[in-house]
Amino acid sequence: MGRKGRITAFFLIVIILGGIIGSTTNTIAKDIPLGLDLQGGFELLYEVEPQQEGQEVTDRMLDAVVQSLYQRVDILGVNEPRINIEGNDRIRVQLAGVDNPDQAREILATTAKLSFRDVNNELYFDGSQIVPGSAQQDFHPDTNMPVVTFQLNSTFENNEYENLYDASSSILEKYGPDGRMVVWMDYEEGDTFDEEINKSDQGKILTAPGFKDGKPIAGSDIMIDGMESIEEAKQLADLLNAGSLPADLNEIYSVSVGAQFGEQALNKTVFASIIGVLLIFLYMIAYYRFPGVIASITLTVYIFLILLVFNMINGVLTLPGIAALVLGVGMAVDANIITYERLKEELKAGKSTLAAFNAGNKRSLATILDANVTTLLAAIVLFVFGTSSVKGFATMLIISIILSFITAVFLSRLLLGLWIKSKFLNKRPKWFGVKPEEIQDIAKGEEVKPHFLGKTFDFVQHRKKFFIISIALVAIGAGFLLFRGLNLGIDFVSGSRVEVLADQPLTTEQVEEQFNDLGYEPIQIVLAGDNSEIGTVRFDKVLQDDEIAEINSHFNEVYGNEPNVSTVTPKVGRELAMNAVQAVLYASIGIIIYLAFRFEMFFAITSIIALLHDAFFILALFSIFQFEFSVVIIAAILTIVGYSINDTIVTFDRIRENLRLEKRVKSFKHLASVVNKSLMQTLARSFNTVITVVFAALMLFIFGAQAITYFSLALIVGLIAGTYSSLFLAAQLWLVWRGKNIDQKPVDYRKKKKPEGPQV
Repeated sequence: MGRKGRITAFFLIVIILGGIIGSTTNTIAKDIPLGLDLQGGFELLYEVEPQQEGQEVTDRMLDAVVQSLYQRVDILGVNEPRINIEGNDRIRVQLAGVDNPDQAREILATTAKLSFRDVNNELYFDGSQIVPGSAQQDFHPDTNMPVVTFQLNSTFENNEYENLYDASSSILEKYGPDGRMVVWMDYEEGDTFDEEINKSDQGKILTAPGFKDGKPIAGSDIMIDGMESIEEAKQLADLLNAGSLPADLNEIYSVSVGAQFGEQALNKTVFASIIGVLLIFLYMIAYYRFPGVIASITLTVYIFLILLVFNMINGVLTLPGIAALVLGVGMAVDANIITYERLKEELKAGKSTLAAFNAGNKRSLATILDANVTTLLAAIVLFVFGTSSVKGFATMLIISIILSFITAVFLSRLLLGLWIKSKFLNKRPKWFGVKPEEIQDIAKGEEVKPHFLGKTFDFVQHRKKFFIISIALVAIGAGFLLFRGLNLGIDFVSGSRVEVLADQPLTTEQVEEQFNDLGYEPIQIVLAGDNSEIGTVRFDKVLQDDEIAEINSHFNEVYGNEPNVSTVTPKVGRELAMNAVQAVLYASIGIIIYLAFRFEMFFAITSIIALLHDAFFILALFSIFQFEFSVVIIAAILTIVGYSINDTIVTFDRIRENLRLEKRVKSFKHLASVVNKSLMQTLARSFNTVITVVFAALMLFIFGAQAITYFSLALIVGLIAGTYSSLFLAAQLWLVWRGKNIDQKPVDYRKKKKPEGPQV
């Protein structure tokens, strides 16, 4: 294929890809279901408890509960509900787009166990005698008010009474004309007829018919009246037809998101993401010129593939998921930057464009692979130990890592390779961001001296200063953590959080007064939003169903928006805290094992010190400013763990490569020069990677939804700390530990049987 053929092939590929993306992206994006935080909705975590004492929760029982819950969700008319079994005794229910969380909670949690008793609560028969599907909404023949009717079997099975007539005859005989057949919904030990019948609302007693003319109840039809609306009657009929739950459900976690909150979050975060990605494109083109254009094309394809795969696996897109997608763009950019920096380096060394392209691709592949595998380890740990929203973030991050590797390594090289092999780019170094005066004469053996923005830095010389700075900062952060601690969110300490959305700027006094009027005393009120229109209120107790309903009704009336309400029981709070610690621990262990295998133990240990250093700075920041520390921040910390190790590996990979080229390290000074040279060679890559990812995180922080503000802030701080630790801490620590006694015992690499281990 000649020059024209290759260039034509490039444009054909781009046009085809552009046509596919342009014609299908909108459809794919619309088909991806949105999470609760993007469209509003309701999420509950139930602990399943057997109804009979001594009974155990089995897989069969859990499956039966799930099937019953799906039948009840059908009553609500929710599209694409998600009901999943978690662990041995828990079920998570996610209902995106549900309009009435209070109604949803009542329908789901109501056990719907019917029992037919007398006024002294003696049981005569239960709901198993109801004819399946017989319940229906009807109208009272005298008052024309809505009622519910259902039928009983003509003959009762496994019961001492043969039918309804026999049961009612027994009650009539025992109590006389004052007796009643009391129909209970979810009767519990301790409930009494007198207390329940006098409640202002319907309560647990559905109906309590007496004996007309002192005769037993004939036939098999039962009517329930007292309904206030047709909708209420239909709901009860549907519930009776759905049947009773085979187990009791104990609510241990819940979150409801108002539709207005969801719409606002979606619009803001999509806008922030677009701005962040566009800034990355502009920076890549400005710095890398033509390869930057190639990178922008492949990154566009990468985003399209992310949406396509997420749609194919029926993933639910959440706020953290969008953040993971944008950060995944940063991962994909990093793979391009690593390759392009090596390409520029080879061009500066005086190699031809084709030779530089081949060498750059070959030398960057291992680095990209190592960096992606370690980040993937962190993402997998996050998926295993995370909750629902964090799992969505982890899922998107895992897909991002895999697809970024495919697009950056294969597609980028294919597209750029077509131009390079066409020889059009020969003797055009400016197209790669390389100045002609920077190119050395390879025939004369001139060596490229690494620099950044025209300057060189001696990192190694000032290592003690960097150590002192890090120790001082860690000591300050430890002091704050020790004496002030973290402002733990309800995810970890249990309680309730209510987010109020107003159509006007709020003050803490206004919000506090509103809750005081309802009889509640918040322990914390924080204002947020562009104009302080969002008030986040914390309670140290778990709000009950009726309290949540009261709060929702009040603020819907005052501001026209239902608030977001989250509740976490102490048990869930403890488990989340333990899961967070385990996640960081297991991620660190996995990374140590991988790095010890791919590099050596000293590299692994110093890498872990660096990433713990970076994670610690996020904890210190949240302690100093007392920002709320939630489970989503754990996701940010684990993301930083991946980025930190990514950055450190790129540096260590270059140190290993340069050590092999040196073959023999004679002294500490010699080793220090190799380390400093490696740091200078990777400085541009480290800076460019962090600046592009910070672009994305900064846009999410400035323009994104309030729910991920602290998440974005944690990423920004962690990314900067990660770059600092890679340059000034990890490599320097490795130098000090590995350089001990080297002056007395130089090492000749040519005698080593295992050249892949950078031992000095």
